[in-house]
Amino acid sequence: MNEALVTFQGWVGNDVVFRDTDKGPVANFRVGSTPRIRRGDGQWVDGPTTWFSVSCWRSLAVHVRDSLHKGEPVIVHGRLRTDVWAREDGKTSVSPVVDALHVGHDLTRGIAVFTKAPRAERPELEEEADPVVKEMIHDQSFETPQLDSWGQPKEALGSRVA
Repeated sequence: MNEALVTFQGWVGNDVVFRDTDKGPVANFRVGSTPRIRRGDGQWVDGPTTWFSVSCWRSLAVHVRDSLHKGEPVIVHGRLRTDVWAREDGKTSVSPVVDALHVGHDLTRGIAVFTKAPRAERPELEEEADPVVKEMIHDQSFETPQLDSWGQPKEALGSRVA
């Protein structure tokens, strides 16, 4: 599948609109991104602002609702798609929309405090689970390396992992 992934920085342009749908929670907001342009005389000026509509789904939607406010600097990474809709005058319009995969505050513009969200409860396995599936889940016959915070194998007690 060909997807157009985009990453951009800008400022939240409106209050986050949150709603529950049949497909799960969704949060929508707009981001204005204004590039700095260097003119021929060496002066830096603001270029034209591009506005992006951003949609966030499921847990990201909840976190965006609870974290972002109008006027805050953000970085957004997601899939670019087009939204076709009918205007009030009956004409059809097309708007670019970013289905966000990642959203965060732009820390070049300020500081933030991170609060880890609680994990969603997972349903317990039924007692009558398929024995083959249960064996696969609990199979400990293969070695799993321990990794450090950089994703590199840790040294085992008294020995070095290659």
